[in-house]
Amino acid sequence: MSDTPIEEYGLLSDRNGAALVSREGSVDWLCLPRFDSPALFARLLDDSAGHWLVRPERTLHTARRYLPGTMVLRTEFTTETGTVELTDALALGGSGDPHRLGEGAEHLLIRSVRCTKGSAEVRVEYRPRPEYGRVVPVLRAFDGGLRARGGPAALALSSPVGLDTGDGAASTVLALSEGETVRLALHAGSLDGPLPRLLGQREIGEHLAATATAWRSWSRLHQDYRGPWRREVLASGRVLQALSYQPTGAIVAAATTSLPEEVGGVRNWDYRYSWVRDAALSMDALGSSACLDEVGGFFAFMTDAAATDWPRTHLQIMYGIGGERDLTERELPHLAGWRDSAPVRVGNAAWTQAQLDSYGELLACAERFADRLDPDDAAQHAFLISLADTAAEEWRTPDHGIWEVRGPAQHFVHSKLMCWVALDRALRLADRIGAHHRVEEWKRDREEIREAILEHGWNSRTGAFTQYFGSTELDASALMLPISGFLPPTDERALATIDAVAAHLTDAGSGLVRRYRSAAPVDGLEGSEGSFLLCTFWLAQAQALAGRVEEARTVFERAASYANDLGLLAEQVDADTGSLLGNYPQAFSHIGLINAAHAIGQAEGTLSRPLRGPCT
Repeated sequence: MSDTPIEEYGLLSDRNGAALVSREGSVDWLCLPRFDSPALFARLLDDSAGHWLVRPERTLHTARRYLPGTMVLRTEFTTETGTVELTDALALGGSGDPHRLGEGAEHLLIRSVRCTKGSAEVRVEYRPRPEYGRVVPVLRAFDGGLRARGGPAALALSSPVGLDTGDGAASTVLALSEGETVRLALHAGSLDGPLPRLLGQREIGEHLAATATAWRSWSRLHQDYRGPWRREVLASGRVLQALSYQPTGAIVAAATTSLPEEVGGVRNWDYRYSWVRDAALSMDALGSSACLDEVGGFFAFMTDAAATDWPRTHLQIMYGIGGERDLTERELPHLAGWRDSAPVRVGNAAWTQAQLDSYGELLACAERFADRLDPDDAAQHAFLISLADTAAEEWRTPDHGIWEVRGPAQHFVHSKLMCWVALDRALRLADRIGAHHRVEEWKRDREEIREAILEHGWNSRTGAFTQYFGSTELDASALMLPISGFLPPTDERALATIDAVAAHLTDAGSGLVRRYRSAAPVDGLEGSEGSFLLCTFWLAQAQALAGRVEEARTVFERAASYANDLGLLAEQVDADTGSLLGNYPQAFSHIGLINAAHAIGQAEGTLSRPLRGPCT
């Protein structure tokens, strides 16, 4: 059983794939060449599924941080005899151009270990297990390292020292004295591609230095947020950048699959895909913390991924990061799951669901970055017009909503709201996308949606907007009514909804907000879940917009306090223990942090306008 706390992990990314490294120096999750590739190490989900440990013996104390402005991880181990620094990175490769961060990445995981004081013995354990642990590869020694073959993966581990091999694993103990450095690197390839290379010490060092330089250059050029919680906002911006797939412009919801919403529970999903909603909100949040080159690429990806010549074919809620549409879900019964939380799933059946809110999030993102869209891209303009038309046609139908319920479809208030947003933002875009002929009809549809929400979404018995038409149940997504501009934040109904969420959806233990509370599981699944970080940041944002700045600050700081020492957030928090739950790092949570900090800064007048124009 894998039981390392989720918050003990750090993220590495080359904007192609990702790795998670524990505080103890173990790479327990590695997906290359893509975020959604079958894991090469998956001890995160089962002890037998592979890892790569680099750690001193007899460690007394451990501290870690990202090198400033980077996603290069530095862990310092203090031992009885000395101090060791371990520097980990997924090499970015390519030219290092900060406008194309991660282009040409070689799928190279670097681990550089240096003794900075005294002496130390450092244990190396290398146990690759491709295809989520199904493959025990054959290891063969070569000059300069090892090669592993088995299944579709081809791996080359560069090492200046020999390793003992057996049973598909390799190990050694490095005896280091002050000033000595040993650099290791894992180059991942496949049987149908070029053979992965073994690298020398100098070349590994050059890749590591270039990666740190490229991240710093991107941060200097793109991150100009000046407002409250600047360190947290900029760190969250780098996390969102790290979760983006450079070859296409897609953005994944998280770097992992099947980290549960409840320990031992069944709400275990694969988040390594590009949800339209999450990706659009990620772009929007990045615009509050960074100057973006990626907007054009993201909309090009969406236009291509959703392209079809079939009439009345609606936008999928999610796509593969290469534009794939079929994300059929299956279980991996050979994996026990994190803390025995089974099943472990790959793929995500939600791709077949109807979720009407995606139209609003995508058009809101397009409207915000309208000056970055290609004015001559007729296909893109037609795509955006079709989004608004579909929202106008479909808003009356029930759907599965933002929370992807696996129970019956409902007339969710948030879904209706985002159809309103879709038309509202399309009207603002009409001149730019050549939609003059649609304006009057869109105005009529927008007003009809507004009237329906005000009549059927408000429940006088509850004293708030509720989860779906006719429901008495609260849902934190109703906070989007004032955030989206549907109602003024100081409207009595908006304030009543803010107060109701704060009073009735906040966990006493964690002080964080739940998505909803229902007598029967609204999502059609047994069990429960943790407090939801995005919803808590929504509450802070709504309070700030309503002028309740001190309340907003309190809620924000409570939610932000659950970030680990590297500033990383999962999806949820266990209200009883304070531990992180759900897939990790979670784009939604970092989006919420950025937007809430931005709103509080605006409300209290401490926000200097961030750059949003073209990067130079």
